Amino acid sequence: MDIKLLKNEDDYSQALDMVELLLIAEEKGALAQSEADEIEILLMLIEKYEEEHWAIDAPDPIEAIKFRMEQQGLSRKDLEGAIGHRGRISEVLSGKRSLTLEMIRKLHSQFKIPLEILINRPNTA
Repeated sequence: MDIKLLKNEDDYSQALDMVELLLIAEEKGALAQSEADEIEILLMLIEKYEEEHWAIDAPDPIEAIKFRMEQQGLSRKDLEGAIGHRGRISEVLSGKRSLTLEMIRKLHSQFKIPLEILINRPNTA
């Protein structure tokens, strides 16, 4: 196979098709080691292309908190143990106050919001 950089949608599509064919061959037990290496290289190229063309921004921590509240039917009062009094909750949810390390720890522990989301900077409009 001729492996090359993925420069456009056609290259990307061809790489996906080739990976699919190689994976089918692998399922049938008809895959040489060199072809297994090709799959690995193609997957790296596909991943790089996707990151460059369809990158997904990290979720906004405040939106993640609001989403979790909606998901679990929580009210602002339910956040008091993690964030503090009503005024502080309002400031945090409106973006006027940043999350502290202690708030992040408690939100993660109590509501299972991933730490990597909570430590991101909020999106500013």
